[in-house]
Amino acid sequence: MSVAPHKDFSRLCIHTITTRPWNIETAARRYAAAGVKGITVWRDALDGRDIKKTGKLLRDEGLDIVSLCRGGFFPDVDKNKRKLAIDDNRKAIEEAAALGTSLIVLVCGASPAQSLEDSRKQIQEGIETVLADASAAGVRLAIEPLHPMYADARSAINTLGQANDMAQAINSPMVGVAVDVYHLWWDPALEQEIKRCGQNDHLFAFHICDWKSPTTDMLLDRGLMGDGCIPIRKIRSWVEATGFNGFNEVEIFSTQYWEEDQSVFLDKITKAYIEHA
Repeated sequence: MSVAPHKDFSRLCIHTITTRPWNIETAARRYAAAGVKGITVWRDALDGRDIKKTGKLLRDEGLDIVSLCRGGFFPDVDKNKRKLAIDDNRKAIEEAAALGTSLIVLVCGASPAQSLEDSRKQIQEGIETVLADASAAGVRLAIEPLHPMYADARSAINTLGQANDMAQAINSPMVGVAVDVYHLWWDPALEQEIKRCGQNDHLFAFHICDWKSPTTDMLLDRGLMGDGCIPIRKIRSWVEATGFNGFNEVEIFSTQYWEEDQSVFLDKITKAYIEHA
């Protein structure tokens, strides 16, 4: 299945972290003026703000609030720290409801002081612990697998297969997965696991950017679509073949791009979206 280039921005979402130097008010105004229709809000962008009023501001700009980032970070060898993580995830659920979004993306966490198996067990237990809160608030939880280079401390969920397995084990319509091409493009099982998402109706989010070669930083050197080697359109074709018709979310961590004039960077994002996504 081939996928044609985008011709409009009706399904383009940008994460606030992508244009990190802008505050959320500026980001919302600039995204909307550029024709972007969706925004995913990182929790740091809400610091010191009335969350309900911020949600209204975003909607008044004509933006769909696609999701809140991020919950998760459940595992720890210290049970008191695991409890703090549960408390923080409950707070994130409250924030999502106040903001007016029905989705939280989970960066699940890991602890280098214990086995990956133990961390995965604690992740599942953590999600199950907050599931009643999420259901009551009408907020879905998307398990996002992260690249294996983050398996030490950021996430013990490193393949889409693992995320699918956990979502199926929890077996709730409120729990699904987020597919981020940066983390998953290398996986030879990716196409089949994306099909599996569709079969189980739990593909909740799709994130795009590119992998620069060579990359200079494990976290802060993501590329614009077209900067690197990820077959973004091919992966998008697999995602859309499941029936997914949600947003294509641009999520870029880049010290290089953060140092630029963000208005220039936003123009690059929209052009790269049309040409390469």
